[in-house]
Amino acid sequence: MSIPAPSSEAPVRPRLSARVGNIAESATLAVDAKAKALKAAGRPVIGFGAGEPDFPTPDYIVAAAVEACGNPANHRYTPAGGLPALRQAVADKTRRDSGLEVTADQVLITNGGKQAVYQAFAALLDPGDEVLLPAPYWTTYPEAIALAGGVTVPVVADETTGYLLSVDDLEAARTERTKVLLFCSPSNPTGAVYPPEQVTAIGRWAAEHGLWVITDEIYEHLVYGDATFVSMPVVAPEIADTCIIVNGVAKTYAMTGWRVGWMIGPKDVIKGAANLQSHLTSNVANVSQQAALTAITGSLDAVDEMRTAFDRRRRTMVELLNKIPGVQCPEPLGAFYVYPSVRDLIGKEFDTPTGPVRPQSSAELAGLVLDQAEVAVVPGEAFGTPGYFRLSYALGDDDLVTGVTRMGEFLATAR
Repeated sequence: MSIPAPSSEAPVRPRLSARVGNIAESATLAVDAKAKALKAAGRPVIGFGAGEPDFPTPDYIVAAAVEACGNPANHRYTPAGGLPALRQAVADKTRRDSGLEVTADQVLITNGGKQAVYQAFAALLDPGDEVLLPAPYWTTYPEAIALAGGVTVPVVADETTGYLLSVDDLEAARTERTKVLLFCSPSNPTGAVYPPEQVTAIGRWAAEHGLWVITDEIYEHLVYGDATFVSMPVVAPEIADTCIIVNGVAKTYAMTGWRVGWMIGPKDVIKGAANLQSHLTSNVANVSQQAALTAITGSLDAVDEMRTAFDRRRRTMVELLNKIPGVQCPEPLGAFYVYPSVRDLIGKEFDTPTGPVRPQSSAELAGLVLDQAEVAVVPGEAFGTPGYFRLSYALGDDDLVTGVTRMGEFLATAR
């Protein structure tokens, strides 16, 4: 029996939905993947792209996971919202670390911080709702906003203010459609940390205008010098009922691959997000949850050791970058990134084996640095502000010095 040919009048439809087809690949993961592929091919590439600690997960956390593997209770489905003991531990940890009093039913355990970010937007946004997004921003935020039907409204800060926005900056961007402010301090990609008084002022402004705040606290323990982390609903309690906190174990405990994050918020929002998660993923892997439980109920000694190393690398990297002609690098006070301006190098001429090249964007310049200096950085286009590079200093001291030196020697040839 022959199968009839498709009608020539059949509508031609895209293979992918517009919703998925419009998602951009994570630029940071793409740079990291390219760097690793080049290294696997034998090139001595040094990668500054990945946003993860270069330390192993502490042994006692790994041991807890190994033990959990042998417990049949972890071989079965568990509550979609998270293990009750872990939800309570997150509430206790939040009280310990930031002073915010929450209950276990205000906590939802998610598959990493990224799922928490997406579900927070999905829980709050209807089509057309606007989100004020301080820029430079983490690459996932605008994609999560778009997937939830929202509209991203970037509010740009630059190195002249230390990448910090004022209430006036935010107010100038607010419209009748504004529903949410995304707030991240310490910041990815800039490492900026908002002073407590500025966090308070922004929180009070949000409450005054009936805005929700989603505050990303994933880097809460990675601050340096005189910088201080504060949680917005603690210093601005007016927003407690219109605030969602997203966080996780990835950065504090070097557990990026374990995929455990969480949302904290009003009970009705957490219940709605839990309903979504029950259809989306069910429960987070039980072994990972048990490892996270051990992590957050234990000491912070591991993060203290990492912070000491990151602080040393931070200062070294800033000093080396500021010696490169055409590069201006503010000192970051948190996370493990620097965000130098390379605007003065765009349009300059560089010699290459195939002839002179004049990069017309920071993306083109980053590509040139990878090809010619064998150093991988993420261009500012990925973070909403062209003209910059993001470099992570979560890598070994020797590689850091070699990589920045190698990049600097190449950039110094600009004319």
